[in-house]
Amino acid sequence: MSKTDAPASIDPSEVAKFSAMAAEWWDPQGKFAPLHKFNPVRLSFIRQTVAAHHGREGLKPFEGLSLLDIGCGGGLLSEPMARLGFGVTGVDASEKNIKTAMTHAAAQGLGIDYRAGSAESLVEIGAAFDVVLNMEVVEHVADLPAYLDACAKLVKPGGLMIVATLNKTLKSLALAKIGAEYVLRWLPPGTHDWNRFIPPARLKSLLTATGLNVLSTQGVSFDPLNWNWRLSTDTDVNYMVVAGK
Repeated sequence: MSKTDAPASIDPSEVAKFSAMAAEWWDPQGKFAPLHKFNPVRLSFIRQTVAAHHGREGLKPFEGLSLLDIGCGGGLLSEPMARLGFGVTGVDASEKNIKTAMTHAAAQGLGIDYRAGSAESLVEIGAAFDVVLNMEVVEHVADLPAYLDACAKLVKPGGLMIVATLNKTLKSLALAKIGAEYVLRWLPPGTHDWNRFIPPARLKSLLTATGLNVLSTQGVSFDPLNWNWRLSTDTDVNYMVVAGK
């Protein structure tokens, strides 16, 4: 996707930044190591939330349901969602990310529909999904209202969208920006721009403006004693919002 034909919500500098790291998506010790640590709590929350909403259970509870992983990166969420039975479409603005995701999924024998593109491009072809995952993406887009409006159009009636992002607080500046990038070196310096972090009230207001109904807000915290992530009532740094149509 060239800079000239990219939708207004896509920030070419953000695409370039993550494209440069594309080969490391599946290295649990590499630049995306924090996402590998973060994945179990995200997966558990997604599974429980969608299962409760759609009344599903079993080993492959989501067979027959469609899922869009927008901003899918290398496929760290797309693959486990496919194993749970979803028909998965993974979309990312970076062609390098998509090539990495396609190669890895093929090696695992997973049939995932990966596409280099945008939410807006899916709206143009009339695509719609039972579940839209919008995980750690909104803080990287150029036009947040336009992006969320496009994503909301991709949710089927009765469907869900789950958005995960970072709150804009002094605590998130200290932990998610300064601590994670410059002290602990969990992330490459410059991965995040604190000015783009989003307070829950603003995110929920924007989601409501798209016509979605905000159903719940869930905090996620890092537990330094057990060196893992857990669901919590603390939304000061990481949080997820569930919205339905």
